[in-house]
Amino acid sequence: MLWIWLGFIALVLFFLILDLGVFHRKAHAVTLTEALVWTGIWITVGLTFGVFVYFGYEHHWLGLGSHIDAVDGQINGGGAALMKYLTGYVVEKSLSVDNIFIIAMLFGSFAVPAIYQHRVLFWGIIGALVLRGLMIAVGAKLIAQFNWILYVFGAFLILTAIKMLFSKEKQTESLSMRVINWMRRIVPICQQYYGQHFFVRAGSDACRQPVKVGDEIIHDSVVTQARHGALLATPLLAALIAIEFTDLIFAVDSIPAIFAITADPFLVFTSNVFAILGLRSLYFALAGLMDRFRYLKVSLALVLGLVGFKMLAHHWLKELLGANFNVYLLVVVLLILGAGIGVSLITTRPGKEQAA
Repeated sequence: MLWIWLGFIALVLFFLILDLGVFHRKAHAVTLTEALVWTGIWITVGLTFGVFVYFGYEHHWLGLGSHIDAVDGQINGGGAALMKYLTGYVVEKSLSVDNIFIIAMLFGSFAVPAIYQHRVLFWGIIGALVLRGLMIAVGAKLIAQFNWILYVFGAFLILTAIKMLFSKEKQTESLSMRVINWMRRIVPICQQYYGQHFFVRAGSDACRQPVKVGDEIIHDSVVTQARHGALLATPLLAALIAIEFTDLIFAVDSIPAIFAITADPFLVFTSNVFAILGLRSLYFALAGLMDRFRYLKVSLALVLGLVGFKMLAHHWLKELLGANFNVYLLVVVLLILGAGIGVSLITTRPGKEQAA
């Protein structure tokens, strides 16, 4: 089993090195066409990995599918593992869309130049992979020892869904200010962007103007008093930290959601990884269409509520729908997301907006 994990981590590292070291070695503003192409590539890679999941669990390669899944009490064969992987991938991919809205607002709040946004997202995703890996390991351990925690996760997801339906928009500008103020206590902050660097030496021409977050200007006397050559953080690092913090918040929702589908750590982690790897390209593909997805939040809340209910009633659903109830779950999730996207696009057509 260890070799499967090492092989998958090596595969992910290869993708990341290929991405940053070959295709995005030079900083540039990602175009819509490029974003759509890469979105298609990452979705294809994620779905293709499902072929490996099917055969790996069907033939129990290197111990895959050799343990009972705590969610449904079954040993995952090829078909069951594939359905759980695909359902987890779709759920995590859909929940990451809400994260994209927050990332867009954070980039606007920090005024991150388009040419450097890909670099911030790249390192942000690496941090997210490490963070989610740790959370999945802890979650799997808890479920293995305390099966009742599944009901706690289910109730938490339902409460989160209700909160998502009735909560107001997140105050990203306030978050940006808190990140800046927190960083200033630890390290002096350079007042302007300095290329794609996260740190810069004091004395640079780029470090002589006040920091601007949203509409507020911050004067930092620490920077002006820093000795020549001292290491300073740039606003790009502040934007990265803010994005990592928001991903931590979203991971608290999304990790229990995937455990509603399966408690198999490999299926949970791999579906999470492939959903996150395509987040950067998906962001650039949707960045200009954020206002048109006004009802997507409702769909995401319904998805969270659905998987929370599934986690609470999985034994009853298994008896009612049979062993293939995960297939029905996947279909219902796709229908909910499709309805939210469809209604959003129809009600926000350019002609419709002008008529309103």
